[in-house]
Amino acid sequence: MTDIMMVFACLNQSLHPTTLRQLTVVAQAMLAMTGRVTMLGLSRWAGKGGSYRTIQRFFNTTVNWSLLQWLLIRIHLWKAGETMVAAGDDVIVTKSGKCTHGLDRFFSSIYSKVVPGLGFLSLSLINTKRRVSHPVVLEQLTQVQTAPSRETCQEKSKGKGTSKGKPHRGGGLNSARSIVWPDTA
Repeated sequence: MTDIMMVFACLNQSLHPTTLRQLTVVAQAMLAMTGRVTMLGLSRWAGKGGSYRTIQRFFNTTVNWSLLQWLLIRIHLWKAGETMVAAGDDVIVTKSGKCTHGLDRFFSSIYSKVVPGLGFLSLSLINTKRRVSHPVVLEQLTQVQTAPSRETCQEKSKGKGTSKGKPHRGGGLNSARSIVWPDTA
């Protein structure tokens, strides 16, 4: 785990010391944990200095991630005399469902047809000498015309429970309804 601290040592020129310490704690916990990555899970795996409140404070901090990424690339990846090439590719992740943000139909070259899913644009730096790719940017693709999926999801969820007022058990002996008995005479 001391390796990650050596990698992050170059970031002290652009990050506040508290934010750098929090980033180190979060990164160590993220590398150590298994399963879903949640703030509660991070705080459980973080150890000393990684309380739930510390994790919350870190994720509420505004960080210039592009500057940090450039510092890491310049110091750890950029070598004199080596050729780096920038390459981009779109990635399609198939997904079923109707209420996912950005869900649309994209052409997948793996299936050779249009499939429902999520589209992402990936930009990487490729070192031609070492034949290694380093991802730099990954952004979700969305269409200019927004699909009505979000609005229809909200309408469907509103349409299911159309009862007025609070749910209750109904009237008993003390209810306000009047009981009419049939005439026995």
